Amino acid sequence: MDLHSILVVEDNPDDQVLTIRALKNASENSPVIVLEDGQEALDFLFGDDAGHPSRNLDSLGVVLLDVKLPKVSGLEVLKHIRSSPLTNWLPVVMVTSSDEPADLLEAYRLGANSFITKQINYREFTEQMTLLARYWLQVNKVPKTGSAPPFG
Repeated sequence: MDLHSILVVEDNPDDQVLTIRALKNASENSPVIVLEDGQEALDFLFGDDAGHPSRNLDSLGVVLLDVKLPKVSGLEVLKHIRSSPLTNWLPVVMVTSSDEPADLLEAYRLGANSFITKQINYREFTEQMTLLARYWLQVNKVPKTGSAPPFG
């Protein structure tokens, strides 16, 4: 089994800690990368302003993207991911504390693979993240960057 990392883009420090703990319980050998805002996510995925391409894409198994992020929103990051042939194949799970139907609809319209409302109860949240990590890291398969022909 290929070992993939999980990219978590979450600005709330408490949610970061709980998410990392739950993901490590589900898949202790998969690295968890945590970024705090949408601009950091774009820089990580697409490289920096100097034009250096990202070397991180082949290691990713899934991106957990908070909908409400500072600097660049999660939905805007999702739009960038889906518009680039480098990343349009990457599984993206939108994770949020809100139940706004408009966010749900927009996330799927932009190509999210899943949309999850975080459970408030810690035990339920841990179970939710455990299921999520097991599916996306152990059941789901992702192609390597450049292994698929371009779409269109």
